[in-house]
Amino acid sequence: MRQYAIRPIAAQDVPFLWEMLYESLHVPDGQEPFARAIVREPQLAKYVEGWGREGDAGCVAVGPDGQPIGSITARLYAEGDKSYGYVGSDAPELGMALLPAHRGSGIGTALLARLVEELRGRSVKRVSLSVDPRNAAAMALYRRFGFEEVRKDGTSIVMVANLDA
Repeated sequence: MRQYAIRPIAAQDVPFLWEMLYESLHVPDGQEPFARAIVREPQLAKYVEGWGREGDAGCVAVGPDGQPIGSITARLYAEGDKSYGYVGSDAPELGMALLPAHRGSGIGTALLARLVEELRGRSVKRVSLSVDPRNAAAMALYRRFGFEEVRKDGTSIVMVANLDA
């Protein structure tokens, strides 16, 4: 039996989005985690700052107690404000994370399915993301949804899914 619900992101979820931004930073086994303040650096803060602007899309998974346990977002960026997974101003970049205790339980799959459905409803043609290739679970999930590698960028891979397919 499913022990969570998925709902649209609301204004009160913004502090949780900051937490999920931090959780989205893949740290390989045996390496020191990032300092939490890293999410306030401009290249990362752009994923949450001013959430709710035109074009923003996303959902939060909540547990039976109503507390958020994961989120997925999609946000457009301009050519002059490129994000890590930027492929064009027409393609929102996806960001997703779950609290560690809830990983591997199908919630990420449900969040991604819900967001893809919403983006298709908005006539979005493609969506991109940036992922560390050492994050095997994330790579497998994204491939199941049709994401394909378009370039390597430092320690990350940029992937794109065609939503017309």
